[in-house]
This record gives sequence, C-alpha cells and structure tokens, in this order.
Amino acid sequence: MLKKRIIPCLDIKNGRTVKGTNFVNIRDAGDPVELGALYADQGADELVFLDITATNEGRKTFKELVKDIAEHLNIPFTVGGGISSVEDVAPLLYAGADKVSVNSSAVKRPDLINELALEFGSQCIVVAIDARQVDSQWIVHTHGGSRPTELELFSWALEVEKRGAGEILFTSMDHDGTKQGFAVEALKKLGEQINIPIIASGGAGEMQHFDEVFSSGKVDAALAASIFHFKEIGIPELKSYLKQKNIPVR
Repeated sequence: MLKKRIIPCLDIKNGRTVKGTNFVNIRDAGDPVELGALYADQGADELVFLDITATNEGRKTFKELVKDIAEHLNIPFTVGGGISSVEDVAPLLYAGADKVSVNSSAVKRPDLINELALEFGSQCIVVAIDARQVDSQWIVHTHGGSRPTELELFSWALEVEKRGAGEILFTSMDHDGTKQGFAVEALKKLGEQINIPIIASGGAGEMQHFDEVFSSGKVDAALAASIFHFKEIGIPELKSYLKQKNIPVR
C-alpha cells in the first residue's frame, strides 16, 4: 500500500495566508513562506498554495511568491489560482512549483486539462473540484465556491481523469472549516469510480478524522489548513497517531 500523505494547504490572499469557514468569513493566518518552511520542517509530505481570489479578480498567480516559497522548501508543492492556459504554467514550474492546480478554468474549458497534461505530463496536473450537496446531489462550484455549475462531482471527476489529470483535490464546501470531519462517504464513492490519486479536503478537526478518511474514504492524501495554521494539531503528533492506527504514513 502506498503511504498516505499529509498536506497542509495555504490559501493566499494579498500575499497572506488566510482561512475561512464554508468558503467565507476569511481571517489572517500568517506569512505563507514562513508557514510553508515550518510545515516542511515538521514533516509535511507536500504543500498546496492556492491564490484564492486570483480567478475572481481576473489575474494570475504571483510568480515571485512561488519563487520565494521554492527557495525555502525541500518538499513538493502545488500552486493554483488564476491558471487558464498552457502559457500560465511554465513560469510557475520554472519558479519552483512541482505541480499546478486548475479549477474554474478547467470547468469553463475542459480541453485545458488535455493541453496541460500533453505539455507538462499528467504528474504535474492537479484538478481541484469544489462541490456541495444541493438536493442530494454533489454540485460542482467555481470561482472560489461562489458560482454553482451544472456539473455533478462524480461525472466531472471521471471526465477529468479521462482528460489526463494526474490527481484530484476534492473539497467539500459543506465541510470546509467546520472541523466536523471529511466527506467520507462521498470520498469513498469517488475512490471507487476513479483510478488517479485523490486528496481529501474540507472538515479536518481532530486526528480521528484523518484515521477515518484514510480507513474508509479511499483517498491517498488528506489536506487541512486551520488546524495546522492555528497549532491545534501538530504534524509530527498526527503522523505518530496514524502509525498507531496502522495507517501507513511517511
């Protein structure tokens, strides 16, 4: 069995790390470069940096910030926010990012996934999917969760895989920031339908939630933000706990 990954996520707005609940009520959580370096030292397996307002503001992810982050890290990291073309990706990879994440732009123009996978390889391409339950269906949302689409989570995930994505980052908007646990049932169903790695996001509040999502959710990695940013759970303690639960971690 592949070892499970623990991934802190840093949502970035105006150069600062921020965190909200259900995609709203944003508050400051610190400097992204300093936090990233701290998590790498603590044993995080990867990091995700998302420029959460880039799409809504119609601009690109900050290349200089990516470069600064890369100079302070020795673990892989993914960057996302405002990426809408092949031309947007190369500068980020050259600046030091290992993978890029696309979301709203892939929904708007699904061929983008094919183009990115062909140009850079599937291993570099993460498709982020934000979804919430609407009338018992998981409906995909874009633009930082502010715009519902006609897409349904599971069919969109299958299409994303077929188009060449190397990984899916699924965030349950219903669980985001609530600290009540991940969307385990949805993640389990997702894991049964697709063959590429899944990163679970949204809802981590206790160490037990990581045990649950790895044991039952059919995921390869679990992502969290506020519990790490505000020092509610330490990464070394979390990994020690998971090892005691016989969850293979690095």
